[in-house]
Amino acid sequence: MLQDLRILQTDILSDNWYTLKKITYSFTDQSGKTQIHSREAYDRGNGATILLYNKEKSTVILTRQFRLPSFLNGNKDGMLIETCAGLLDRDNPEDCIKRETEEETGYRISEVQKVMEAYMSPGSVTEILYFFVAAYTSEMKTNEGGGIASEQEDIEVLEISFSQAMDMIAMGEIKDAKTILLLQYAALQKLL
Repeated sequence: MLQDLRILQTDILSDNWYTLKKITYSFTDQSGKTQIHSREAYDRGNGATILLYNKEKSTVILTRQFRLPSFLNGNKDGMLIETCAGLLDRDNPEDCIKRETEEETGYRISEVQKVMEAYMSPGSVTEILYFFVAAYTSEMKTNEGGGIASEQEDIEVLEISFSQAMDMIAMGEIKDAKTILLLQYAALQKLL
């Protein structure tokens, strides 16, 4: 456990879309020696994600969209299949995920169940992600979804069987960590 942690210097490297900081800090390590480290941390705010599931049809709602970082790291077309998600933008996690669900998937939900919180990349990103699940029915669909054009979102809504989604993980077609976590949660909890 780190002791006597002190922030010595903070430099903003980029404040374009979100904030990238270089932070120099000192601490006393386990052996009692004082160390100084410099690390970069990307602050993009916190977010929320949700798995929509229909127990009667044994289906889930997922999305597909282009993700530049995945493309830059070898994903041929840059497309990822994911659970609906978004940044909190000053909302509480529950209100955020209800808003994002309607914007991205077209489903208006009123009841959500929080299942966990997790840091997804704590070595470099400050974000904590709030995970939810919610049941959906066709009556809850209010629009086609797809995201908000002014936010440059171009999201395809997918309704697929739960068994197909689990197979897609095994075959490497679903590689998004939040999606894998929520699908595994659904399997462990026998939601479908």
